Amino acid sequence: MSIKVIIFDLGGVLVRTEDRTPRATLGLRFDKTYTEMDKVVFGNKSSGRASRGEISARDHMQNVMRSLALPETDEAIQAFYDEFFGGDKMDYSIIESIRSFRPQFRTALLSNAWDDLRGLLINKWAIDDAFDEIFISAEMGIAKPDARIYEMVLEELGVAPGECVFVDDFIENIEAARKLGMYGIHFQDADVAMEELRALLGKSA
Repeated sequence: MSIKVIIFDLGGVLVRTEDRTPRATLGLRFDKTYTEMDKVVFGNKSSGRASRGEISARDHMQNVMRSLALPETDEAIQAFYDEFFGGDKMDYSIIESIRSFRPQFRTALLSNAWDDLRGLLINKWAIDDAFDEIFISAEMGIAKPDARIYEMVLEELGVAPGECVFVDDFIENIEAARKLGMYGIHFQDADVAMEELRALLGKSA
């Protein structure tokens, strides 16, 4: 069966932490390592709830600020947000590749993310035009690697699992997609992953 749709994850694939210094420096202010600081924002129940749309991104960030004994005002949250994500970079070379795949292939984004992501895609990075469909876990009420999120995506796209290839940096997300019959590429290096993707698309043409 030929591939019709290419689905990309966002964090760790299109947006990656290229410079750990800002987050590490922020952690020092709270006597935390880089990893510990990362868990304050991502590795907790509040983040998981925000990723499933149970609470808003703002509610989650207020929880983060409260855990660090910081003000919960919009201004303080934005300043913390800017510093925490200061080393994150969008890989526009991959974005250009995604645009080049169209119209031969449909493209989609599938991200475990909070409810503020769509606005960032449009207003901050201006990459929403690279995708035919954008799927955000907070808007769907479910997150990877739950099989139901892939089933929802396949139904919305109107394609069979074997007609999709999914690129993600978490192996558990790739394994869940493969169990349904989707092609999966485990993203660990940009050049290697894109070469693997192009090879797979060439075989399915």
